[in-house]
Amino acid sequence: MVNLGLVSGKKSLKTVTLIFKVPYYTQWGQSMLISGSELVLGSWNVRRGLVLSPFHEGNELIWCGRVSVPIGFSCEYSYHLVDDDRNILRSEGGKKRKLVLPEGIEEGHSMLLYDLWQTASDSLFSRSALKNVIFGGDYVSDVDVTPGPIQKNLDHQDAIVVQFKVSCPFIPHGTSVCVTGSTTQLGQWNIQDALKLGYTGDSCWQANCSVRKSEFPIKYKYCRCGGMGKTSLEVGSNREVNVDISSNPPNYISLSDSVFREMPWRGAGVAIPMFSVRSENDLGVGEFLDLKLLVDLAVNSGFHLVQLLPVNDTSVNGMWWDSYPYSSLSVFALHPLYLRVQALSENIPEDVKQEILSAKAQLDLKDVDYEATMSTKLSIAKKIFDLEKDYVLNSSSFKKFFSENEEWLKPYATFCFLRDFFETSDHTQWGRFATFSKEKLEKLVSKDSLQYDIISFHYYVQFHLHVQLSEAAAYARKKKVVLKGDLPIGVDRNSVDTWVYPNLFRMNTSTGAPPDYFDKNGQNWGFPTYNWEEMSKDNYAWWRARLTQMAKYFTAYRIDHILGFFRIWELPEHAITGLVGKFRPSIPLSQEELEGDGIWDFDRLSRPYIRQEMLQEKFGALWTIIASNFLNEYQKQCYEFKEDCNTEKKIVAKLKTSTERSFWLEGEDKIRRGLFDLLQNIVLIRDPEDYRKFYPRFNLEDTSSFNDLDDHSKTVLKRLYYDYYFHRQEVLWRQNALKTLPALLNSSDMLACGEDLGLIPSCVHPVMQELGLIGLRIQRMPNEPDLEFGIPSRYNYMTVCAPSCHDCSPMRAWWEENEERRTRFYRTMIGSNNTPPSRCIPEVAFFILQQHFEAPSMWAIFPLQDLLALKEEYTSRAASEETINDPTNPKHYWRYRVHVTLETLLRDTELMLAIKDLVKSSGRSYPEVEEATPQGGNSDAAPISEKCTQCEQCEIPQVVCQNGSESYAVQ
Repeated sequence: MVNLGLVSGKKSLKTVTLIFKVPYYTQWGQSMLISGSELVLGSWNVRRGLVLSPFHEGNELIWCGRVSVPIGFSCEYSYHLVDDDRNILRSEGGKKRKLVLPEGIEEGHSMLLYDLWQTASDSLFSRSALKNVIFGGDYVSDVDVTPGPIQKNLDHQDAIVVQFKVSCPFIPHGTSVCVTGSTTQLGQWNIQDALKLGYTGDSCWQANCSVRKSEFPIKYKYCRCGGMGKTSLEVGSNREVNVDISSNPPNYISLSDSVFREMPWRGAGVAIPMFSVRSENDLGVGEFLDLKLLVDLAVNSGFHLVQLLPVNDTSVNGMWWDSYPYSSLSVFALHPLYLRVQALSENIPEDVKQEILSAKAQLDLKDVDYEATMSTKLSIAKKIFDLEKDYVLNSSSFKKFFSENEEWLKPYATFCFLRDFFETSDHTQWGRFATFSKEKLEKLVSKDSLQYDIISFHYYVQFHLHVQLSEAAAYARKKKVVLKGDLPIGVDRNSVDTWVYPNLFRMNTSTGAPPDYFDKNGQNWGFPTYNWEEMSKDNYAWWRARLTQMAKYFTAYRIDHILGFFRIWELPEHAITGLVGKFRPSIPLSQEELEGDGIWDFDRLSRPYIRQEMLQEKFGALWTIIASNFLNEYQKQCYEFKEDCNTEKKIVAKLKTSTERSFWLEGEDKIRRGLFDLLQNIVLIRDPEDYRKFYPRFNLEDTSSFNDLDDHSKTVLKRLYYDYYFHRQEVLWRQNALKTLPALLNSSDMLACGEDLGLIPSCVHPVMQELGLIGLRIQRMPNEPDLEFGIPSRYNYMTVCAPSCHDCSPMRAWWEENEERRTRFYRTMIGSNNTPPSRCIPEVAFFILQQHFEAPSMWAIFPLQDLLALKEEYTSRAASEETINDPTNPKHYWRYRVHVTLETLLRDTELMLAIKDLVKSSGRSYPEVEEATPQGGNSDAAPISEKCTQCEQCEIPQVVCQNGSESYAVQ
């Protein structure tokens, strides 16, 4: 026992004994300890915390510790799993525990704190998306808000005071929480006589009662008690608390019983990029104020979530390339593309109104015309700005916005001015402004400067974007709809952030992803990698500021490529493809390690392996011309690249400028691919910063460089390859994620989801579980290596499930792309050996969507395109045109627009009802809320699907089809 002992010459403090108990299964070499805010618990220094001792209580392993504390003691504390050196292996999630000694405790008394390990998922419902939006205002209404008094009707010597505590994040109006059980004080299982708990804040309910020692062990359960006698007893086996009354039982017991046990809450939502939305009022692209209609669509469908792609400004190149929403010009500024110019002023001149009407007609196209839309909106906004700038810039609302955002707003607006002045976003080309300084910035943004009007125009646009998005966000919260944003993993190398904070980025590198489902050559996103070491010096302030800014509008967010917080696929800046990269951080293969295994010819292994027969095979009759232009023969029939074309970017440049270009002009793509193949034909990548360190090339067994090695070298390199990619880095990557991700998660109360697709290290999912991060499951990209198609009914609760996402083809297009794959899906997932329909007819769409609605996943989120496949009327557009992104194309034009307006969909009550029925029948949350009805007549939409005239012959089990006026469930 730890004692707060006597101080020489002073009177001893009056103390009580605290006994901590927590059940937790550990492995050999692991132990538990408590770290807390007071000295006796280590003052948050884990190495000085209270070490617990294990013992078995029945089948449970219990960790126990004792400490003496003075009367009046209070503290915060938490549990940690540590190794023999007290290094943290895992920390419990949720908020810190609070301990306050009860009134009436006396010297010599003891108090047992029986805790349950808190997982991060236990605290999900304290996040704003659920607590304040979906269930906001639905709990703690007309119930007691203080714990009841301790029942003192029992003899003090014969009783133990028991404190019941449980987290019940959401309960309806007029409902209270009780505890019923085996003792008289708990009603002896009669709910009418149960002990009523009081609300103490933070979703916690608590009550105290005095129990005779002879009544232990106590069996009990918590219960929600509503009006009209409605009650809801928690699920699972009875809870139990026991004490050994034969020895020295505690005087007080505090039971921290975690969360009220019930069937897990599950929700559903719709996903669509902001630019893809079409409304009757938009100007060629979806706009922030259209989100109100999208929220109405969600409400009428029974959904509680709307998910967007990133909405930050991407205006780097001044052309359609900027349509890529993941390449931010600024991680704080909103995109002018989403501005509704009609809402800028109540006094728009008639000529400008006519210009808006004309532009609306011209931009009402099948797809987004990014350049024309941006140009038109900024031109109109500038005309309105010139008329009202003095009024707006001097308004109290603008001044408030400016004071709250000037830290990023001034650099952003100045960057936009300099970008346009120098006609490039490459700030290295800006002369004396290439290096950012606050002194230069303040001179440029001064109200007396010549460029102030230009800079303040960017303030003006951002102010109105903020106002419009805030209005939409407030509307979503009012309608109990979660607005889910997207946090990109990277920023453009020519961005405000790399200009202002160059020390936070490794500008000589590029980020991407190794070969995966999307691209066998890997992906190169072009973003510089992060300097995590530098970022950690201020506890990741840049990241925390990003999340704080997002939380002004969103109550949930998707972390793009969450694997990047464990490790990033790092490429040299001169790379174009994503194949020849390495993980950062990672433990390289040292020259000594390789030599110890008999590997010594490092030049041969790390230099492109090019032989004459390869050139002849790849380039045919052109091989001699290609060799003379791009290669040197360093020994007979062995070649190496010339200095001016020894990188992918150099190859591309030389192909376009060579005097002999006419020889390969028609087949330039094939020549480029062939040269890239030669450049990538290596086994080891030499570290550019330390030539004695190496990284195995991804899929090295696919190279002829590897296949021409001797058997011993192949065996060694294969072993080292699998160790590097699948074992060697696990501890390092786990530690890296546990340094970076908590800074993000703790900087806001938004609900966080992580996009965890691709090559998943084994450390990822345990860390996500530990941190309470919700993963992503796409049926056609299963986590299980032995499955071609994921099985939604087996998904983990802590997931978002979806039939498709923006990075792959939507459901209809996927169905039509590959006949053999479609047939396999039809056979294995639908259970039919018949020939599947060539199109994704509504019955097929219904089956796939229903699988996902009924999955155990916390969230089922559906791309709007996939939901529209439920109705034949909305499948007139070619399925291939509904794809948002092609990850294999780094210059893909992100321009997809839904071909039907939100107003039309809102008037289609039949479609809304069909989706709502799926929500209801699957058991996903559906609190009744007032439906939103837009202006317009009644729906005259066609039936969800063509009438089925031979229901008994349907080949899709569990699909509801129409037979006359009756629904027929095919079994």
